[in-house]
Amino acid sequence: MPVTSSSCSHWSRFSEQAHARRQLPASTLRATDVVGGAVPYPADRERDRPWVMRTYAGHSSAAASNALYRRNLAKGQTGLSVAFDLPTQTGYDPDDELAKGEVGKVGVPVSHVGDMRQLFDQIPLGGANTSMTINATAMWLLALYVTVAEEQGADPAALAGTTQNDIIKEYLSRGTYVFPPGPSLRLITDMVAWTVSNVPKWNPINICSYHLQEVGATPAQEVAYAMCTAIAVLDSVRDSGQVPQEKFGDVVARISFFVNAGVRFVEEMCKMRAFAQLWDEITRERYGVENPKHRRFRYGVQVNSLGLTEAQPENNVQRIVLEMLAVSLSRNARARAIQLPAWNEALGLPRPWDQQWALRMQQVLAFETDLLEYDDIFDGSPVIEAKVNEILAGAREEIDRVQAMGGAVAAVESGYMKSQLVSSLADRRRRVESGEEVVVGVNRFDTTEPSPLQAEGANAIETIDPIVEMHAVEAIREWRAHRDGAAVEASLEALREAAKTDRNLVEVTLACARAGVTTGEWSQALRETFGEYRAPTGVSGASASGEAGSEIARVRDRVRATGEELGERLRMLVGKPGLDGHSNGAEQVAVRARDVGFEVVYQGIRLTPAQIVAAAVQEDVHVVGLSILSGSHLEVVPAVVEGLRAAGAGDIPVIVGGIIPPDDAAKLRERGVARVFTPKDYELTEIMDEIVTVIREVRSPA
Repeated sequence: MPVTSSSCSHWSRFSEQAHARRQLPASTLRATDVVGGAVPYPADRERDRPWVMRTYAGHSSAAASNALYRRNLAKGQTGLSVAFDLPTQTGYDPDDELAKGEVGKVGVPVSHVGDMRQLFDQIPLGGANTSMTINATAMWLLALYVTVAEEQGADPAALAGTTQNDIIKEYLSRGTYVFPPGPSLRLITDMVAWTVSNVPKWNPINICSYHLQEVGATPAQEVAYAMCTAIAVLDSVRDSGQVPQEKFGDVVARISFFVNAGVRFVEEMCKMRAFAQLWDEITRERYGVENPKHRRFRYGVQVNSLGLTEAQPENNVQRIVLEMLAVSLSRNARARAIQLPAWNEALGLPRPWDQQWALRMQQVLAFETDLLEYDDIFDGSPVIEAKVNEILAGAREEIDRVQAMGGAVAAVESGYMKSQLVSSLADRRRRVESGEEVVVGVNRFDTTEPSPLQAEGANAIETIDPIVEMHAVEAIREWRAHRDGAAVEASLEALREAAKTDRNLVEVTLACARAGVTTGEWSQALRETFGEYRAPTGVSGASASGEAGSEIARVRDRVRATGEELGERLRMLVGKPGLDGHSNGAEQVAVRARDVGFEVVYQGIRLTPAQIVAAAVQEDVHVVGLSILSGSHLEVVPAVVEGLRAAGAGDIPVIVGGIIPPDDAAKLRERGVARVFTPKDYELTEIMDEIVTVIREVRSPA
């Protein structure tokens, strides 16, 4: 999964500063027009208005990200989409042990209100439309945003934007959860109730099925699990008593969605029509919402980053454009915000020029073509209607199944939804590996000419200077040293006390933000009350239908024979070091390793190198496989290798898989890593075979 888009952003409400091609050419749009509210809706009511155009961005530091945002706005981007780094998403400060190697890699570090001031310097928040990819710490980041907006003189009631805040999908996919499901749902409920009254233009949650598709969801599963999440949130808000029944339509109207669009664009377009129809049905029948505007399905999209390929990455350009069509062709189910990944995100962090290219794709579609001039071109199509009905039938069946279990939270805690997704992804991988599902340039048509787009080598992607983390550590310590310590402790104590009651936590969180509390301190105060959580991995309950075959059988025989020669069954530890929670790759490795006969030790995400080393020694494994997608491989992988040596287990080989540029792969091998696998190595059974070879090289069985 790509480094930047794996953390995906979300939908935010289209503001009234949208512009139309016929009234203001895209080339004349200025950043001041975007944030200042001067650009009107189209006068031609027959032409649909353009969607909010974003690029998902943020890295290194608040200052560097601010400069990037202002450049993107000047290029015609009409909304901001903030990517936060993993320590910020999971509630750690830059100097925490778990943050090592992760600071500023997949997003911008925001540790306190000073960072948020810098992030939006010279960007008036009263006229901006800001989308923030943040979930477990969503309440905290919203508090920082509101605080800075107030400092700028903005009325909170005027703020428009979105906090992603879909924690259920974090347990199923991205892994940036912190607290158990119950307390997490309480934080979401408090945010929904508070924003409806105080920041009415804000979307307090962005139900994000995007990541469900990336971890294997079929269209029916994607629709079903997103709707189950929405039901869980709406039921919780209703039952909390914080919102009177007469205002519940306002709650429903602020629920937005963020979806994935794959390259099967006809099916994906039908999925969006099914989404809109089912949402209207649920909000009308379950919640009695009568106003059709409140029931409108509002969504944004990022197209499928998982489908981008490292092999022949120039093919990603046409994939991105086709996937954009899936969410724009049908006017009645058209996205109101779109962000596109860059062509090279399967290689690493895209450069500003690469992001500009992705933005221009949107602008060409919106302002050069006639797409926005027509009513829905699919209404009345029997083919489309049949496909929509098929997806609806599957989604309704799955919703009923989850609701019978007690709802989305119960289906997370039992591991049901996770195991279903792991199984679906295993089936998809099987189809790709067998050639049944074609991926151009990967499993067919793989002969290629050298790509001029990659002629610059390592310069073809953005790289983060390691000094960024050092500066962030110094800066957070400086911040702590110069604030009012008594005010900080008083605000944190108030937060702890409020968390023990049923009091809404937004106001006490705002007080923490204003006092100078840090991200890590806010999160730790709630950890002390709520505890932490480790979600089911879904591996033990997953099935991979159709995996039996001659190659699987051959590798299984080799695993068994090697184990017999060594006098014990081969054992593999699959580890996720650091804060990277994108576990689908690790889970698929674990499932395939189990299927070919390995005994697999997989403890889930967010482990320190020391914990991985201790588990490897305790379980006496024959190989350690590490999965890293966040760019922290040069820091955390050598720590595991060196830790094994220090523990007297230097004979346990370490292999690594992830988004790892060739130069970095060479450095890892120099530091003792036995093998490095990247997305081009898509055949898992071949990888299993190579792992057996690695074990035999080290153990030298007779």
